[in-house]
Amino acid sequence: MTEGAGLRDGDLPDDLPNDLTAAELGMWQAFRNGSVYDLSSGDTVVDDPHGGHPWGDERTVRARIICWLLLDGPPALAGRVSSLKLVGVRISDAMDLAGGTVVPYVEMRGCRFDQEIRLPEAHFTTMRLVDCAVPRLEAARVHTEGDLHLPRCRFQGGIRLTDAQIGTDLLLNQAIVYRDRSGRSIAADGISVGQDLQAEMLESHGELSLRGASIGVSLSLRGARLVNPYTRLALNAPQLTVGRTLYLTPAGVGSPLLSGRTPARGTRIQRFACQGGVRLDDGRFGDAVDLERARFTFSDEQELSLRRIQTPELRFLGERPERGRVVLSGARVVNLMDRADAWPGPGLLHMGGFSYENLVPRGPFPLERRLEWVAAATAEYNPEPYERLAAVLRNGGEDEDAREVLLAKQRRRRETLPPAAKLWGYAQDWMVAYGYRPGRAAVWMAVLWAASSVAFAYADHPPIKGSEHPAWNPALFALDLLLPVIDLGQVGFWQLRGGWQWLAAAMILLGWILATTVAAGATRMLRRS
Repeated sequence: MTEGAGLRDGDLPDDLPNDLTAAELGMWQAFRNGSVYDLSSGDTVVDDPHGGHPWGDERTVRARIICWLLLDGPPALAGRVSSLKLVGVRISDAMDLAGGTVVPYVEMRGCRFDQEIRLPEAHFTTMRLVDCAVPRLEAARVHTEGDLHLPRCRFQGGIRLTDAQIGTDLLLNQAIVYRDRSGRSIAADGISVGQDLQAEMLESHGELSLRGASIGVSLSLRGARLVNPYTRLALNAPQLTVGRTLYLTPAGVGSPLLSGRTPARGTRIQRFACQGGVRLDDGRFGDAVDLERARFTFSDEQELSLRRIQTPELRFLGERPERGRVVLSGARVVNLMDRADAWPGPGLLHMGGFSYENLVPRGPFPLERRLEWVAAATAEYNPEPYERLAAVLRNGGEDEDAREVLLAKQRRRRETLPPAAKLWGYAQDWMVAYGYRPGRAAVWMAVLWAASSVAFAYADHPPIKGSEHPAWNPALFALDLLLPVIDLGQVGFWQLRGGWQWLAAAMILLGWILATTVAAGATRMLRRS
């Protein structure tokens, strides 16, 4: 029912347009009264603005009259505040407010527009379109002091909000937006939103473009479905700045109170789903980028690109993409929260220059799987991901795991070496594990000492200087050869020949290698303590 639309003779101003229809006359008076002008029939099927049921002249007003009211309308009735509040109204022709300044409050619910809405460079206090059917919204550089609300609206020809300035919130919850002639569903490059941009359960058919956008608080795409089979990107948002968190997470279905929080257990939820590439390169996020339970469907050429993003926390907790790539090259993260089954396989993950300080795994993520994660990101040998992982583990007090990572790095490097160096690498690995398992070197030293002590017991050992020599002790002689620097008074007094001389030389060489490995391991243990 329409509130305040009744007309009395004393209410009609002298300058009232003489060509108003009955519907427009009622809207004119409701505007002066600041009341709701409701032309709906009460039948939900007939009143559906997105349905095919025709709306006649009895509920049709001309866009020109609406523009007249908003830009140069009559004064409010005594004690009232003029505003335009329409329900169930059909607006014929194009509503063109380009460059205008609209002071009255504007709210339209369940309305149907025959042609596009043009708002380039217009100024509003607050504007709300709720559950309206709009062919297209053209609003480049529009400016609002308060909110711009477009929930549950359907836009057949897209939305343009390039360089718009929204004072508080921009709401696109449950809106359905189809692409324009350039292939974009929402073109909002350079948009500035003072507080939140909420597009929960949005359906976007085309490219959602937010290049260089600035969001004061949070950007929520909870439960949104982005589909773009036409071009490479479904979400194109490089250089995006978000004051707090970007949410690409589930939304609770049927409960508006769940907005902004995790759906309660048992609530029917709708995941964020994206069919098409995602580009968030060079983004800055004050709190986090949250990908919990997100579902990405890529072609082989598409990717989730997070190049050079900066955020205190990356929650990489979505479903593993079967195709396409995940690129984190140059990204800087403090906390990396992830799951073992969220990362793509070999060749589909790129992490060159990816910096993170703490690992916060959700669920089991053993070191073997973590090493597979690093290997998947390095189709060709690159020491950086291994060294980064080792540093993070070491800083977290997991020194043994850090050594295993560095050992894995050496083994991966070995595969790139020429045959001779590769053979030497296998020998180092077998004998001393490249020095990362010093206990193995100590065992080898003990084995060599015991074996050489027995061998030298049968060696011919004439003295070099006649009677100037200590008593022959094969065990001390073998130990003197094995231990570099330390002199036990055996080497240098006895003359060995033939194979025994070669054995002594091999013992000296192995002693240097093994003793150096043991010393390095002991140094690391002392440094930890």
